Amino acid sequence: MKKLIISAGTGFLGQVLVNHFKNKFDEIVILTRGKSQTVDGIKYVNWDAKTFSGWEKELENATVLINLAGKSVDCRYTKKNKKEILWSRIESTKILNKAVLNCQNPPKHWLNSSTATIYRFSLDKQMDETDGEIGNDFSINVALSWEKAFFKTETPKTIKTALRTSIVLGKNGGALIPLKTLAKIGFGGKQGKGNQFVSWIHEVDFANAIDSIIEKEISGIINIVSPKPIRNADFMQKLRNAVGFPFGIPLNKFFLEIGSFVIRTETELVLKSRNVIPKRLLENGFQFKFGEIDEAFEDLLL
Repeated sequence: MKKLIISAGTGFLGQVLVNHFKNKFDEIVILTRGKSQTVDGIKYVNWDAKTFSGWEKELENATVLINLAGKSVDCRYTKKNKKEILWSRIESTKILNKAVLNCQNPPKHWLNSSTATIYRFSLDKQMDETDGEIGNDFSINVALSWEKAFFKTETPKTIKTALRTSIVLGKNGGALIPLKTLAKIGFGGKQGKGNQFVSWIHEVDFANAIDSIIEKEISGIINIVSPKPIRNADFMQKLRNAVGFPFGIPLNKFFLEIGSFVIRTETELVLKSRNVIPKRLLENGFQFKFGEIDEAFEDLLL
């Protein structure tokens, strides 16, 4: 029996993985803050991501554990939200470490979310897992603490992989939905200077990359990004072309600050230059189905 556990698997990325793996595992269990139930053959088990309450028994004899837990960074960075962003990641990772160590037959492979934001703002150098340079700000320090909490506990029977994931573009969720709306109403111009790089990946390639990592038992740190980061101005132009809107009003930093305040988010999400490449995926023979942004938009915006 092949068993997949996805913690915090009810969101956008969780559902992408469920749809991909539903015919590849005999059993899929979602750890959720919602009620325990079984829907369409998927078992949902309540957990609070902090303490044991019975959910930990599900890890016994699991083939793969994928942890997606963590408060969304799409919010204002108030003192309260910063604390919750950090501790929702640290506490869930720590309690899963304890649960894995307590298992008689623990999951064979544990893949834990991380973020491509861990690398410094870069307009010049492409960041890979070997030579990528780590920066120093709130988001980066959260990522460092997250990975430290994941790796510092040794799990002799369980392979560990940290997924430094970029923006995942999908049809039914993620960053593409609001960006597409902006483009359709005429605000699809460059954001800020427009020279910052966008690291992205199509939802199909995201799921296929996870599948490949599991199949090849790749451990350690791995970037889950497309091979070709693209500058924000070019990204938005290609998005406008894809939605068929002839022009886009650029949004400078001042207007972005106002807009982000109104919709309760942070400008960092669009202004930071994430210039990240998937060196380890490519070295392990992974082939992207949507390696070019035009191909991704054509598929996702049909």
